[in-house]
Amino acid sequence: MPIDIHWILDNDSLARHCAAWRQLPFVAVDTEFTRVDTFYPIAGLIQIGDGERAFLIDPLEISDWAPFAALLQDPAVVKVLHACSEDLEVFQHLTGSLPAPLFDTQLAAGYLNLGFSMGYSRLVMALLNIDLPKDATRSDWLQRPLSELQVQYAAADVIHLAEVYRALAPRLDARKLAWLLEDGAEQIVNLRREVVPEELYRESKLGWKLSRQQLAVLRELYAWRERQARQRNQARNRVIREHSLWPLARTQPDNLADLAKIEDMHPRTVRQDGETLLRLIKAAGQIPVADWPEPLPEPLPADASNLLKKLRAVGQAEAERQGMVVELMLRKKHLEQLLKSGYPHGPYRLPEGLRGWRRELMGQALLGALAGEAQ
Repeated sequence: MPIDIHWILDNDSLARHCAAWRQLPFVAVDTEFTRVDTFYPIAGLIQIGDGERAFLIDPLEISDWAPFAALLQDPAVVKVLHACSEDLEVFQHLTGSLPAPLFDTQLAAGYLNLGFSMGYSRLVMALLNIDLPKDATRSDWLQRPLSELQVQYAAADVIHLAEVYRALAPRLDARKLAWLLEDGAEQIVNLRREVVPEELYRESKLGWKLSRQQLAVLRELYAWRERQARQRNQARNRVIREHSLWPLARTQPDNLADLAKIEDMHPRTVRQDGETLLRLIKAAGQIPVADWPEPLPEPLPADASNLLKKLRAVGQAEAERQGMVVELMLRKKHLEQLLKSGYPHGPYRLPEGLRGWRRELMGQALLGALAGEAQ
């Protein structure tokens, strides 16, 4: 059966359709974009499904996104997406807004124990017995005109997304639906949280090996890279590769020859920003002791693995009780933070990141498992 496709190519048309969509209980939303060497995604197409028709919004023709932003923020309209972390970045950059309430069909599949991190095609096959073509997935979505194959692919995606939602939503009881929407809201909060460039050095996997003076240099390198990536609209690793930052902070070269020898250092970075990096390293190396960062925590020792297993068992048991995939219950990151708060003898504190229904459901059980081990 042919798909009913409608193009939206100007601001007035978008405003009229957004007003109509705000009268619906839900809309299915998808995006096509490119992001090869840019910091921000470049939208090539935005698709909306109302359950019957597919609407294709050409972002290259739209200049007023206010009506679409209002739709995204309308609490009366559920926004249905699948595995949407990158789609959310598209919306944030394009419109300054993010969808709420957010229903992620990939998460919903996990809540119903259909599978963890299911790809869209696999989920459509499982629920609708439809084999989606993948021919246009990696095509150029900024080309104009789009090919007929691209148009049909984009329209089919959002038509079937509405069907997937209608298949999943009735199977979620009130409690699981509330949890799912809470997870969506948490994702939005995390994306809205301001990234402080001076805090990014904490993400360095080997940062714990550095002295406080070296960490001061690492902090400035991460902050500089983040600001340059945004300003230039370049991928962070195109400004300077991740694997070069730690050895730069450790060795602190003072000339271009030594800079070029740094692990994974791209020659382009040396040509374009070498002198800037040398000046930055020199200045950061002279930061007063009082302003050095505190040491970063060491990784958990190997003998903590048994405790991690006990904590994961709490999530496993709860997943079985709730009929959910275990991967949705507890994140390894939060379990490691919990252990680090008091290892090896306690007392332990629940990490801030473990919040909402998970904290309420499993928080005391996690602390109890650790208290029993300490005794």
